[in-house]
Amino acid sequence: MAKTSPPDSSRRSERSRRAIFDAALALVGEVGYDKLTIEGIASRAGVGKQTIYRWWPSKAAVLLDAFTEGIEEYSAGLPDTGDLAADLKFVLHATTDEFNDPAFQAPYRALAAAGANDEELSRTFVARLMEPGIRVYVERLQAAQEAGEVAGDIDVRIAVEMLLSPFSQRWLMRSGELTYDFVDTLVDQFLRGVRPRGRSDG
Repeated sequence: MAKTSPPDSSRRSERSRRAIFDAALALVGEVGYDKLTIEGIASRAGVGKQTIYRWWPSKAAVLLDAFTEGIEEYSAGLPDTGDLAADLKFVLHATTDEFNDPAFQAPYRALAAAGANDEELSRTFVARLMEPGIRVYVERLQAAQEAGEVAGDIDVRIAVEMLLSPFSQRWLMRSGELTYDFVDTLVDQFLRGVRPRGRSDG
């Protein structure tokens, strides 16, 4: 009689994890964070509720892991063509497209709202998602500083926050549209403030 191999539990767990992540991301877009439940995620993913609770303590934890799974994408850093303005605009144009994508908006807004009342969730969200993104901007500005494109006395970490905060604020509070024109103006005005004195933007 042919021998049968025991089920591969690690493969089964990975399939379940992927199904749970897909379900959480889809449902938060369909019903919103307030109506998102562990029961709903389990039903959509085709797993038992206890399977989710075995791995995550809450719906926020599930959603956070699902949303930040691809964080290694930041490892490549920002482009460095030697033209700081062009590089920043290129990346922020891509970020504009991402932030205007409904599939991205729903989980990000849900986590931002949940984090406002949950310090631990907020700190984890910042550490996993925001800090890696900020870091690649800091590294690009440091390179520009070494090349003389950014004033030597500029605190590049604060400079990056000055660049990204208006972008995030406009999107999060819906105070205006996120457009390429907005991004280009933001970058141009930002660079006027961080260039070495006497150096033009052009």
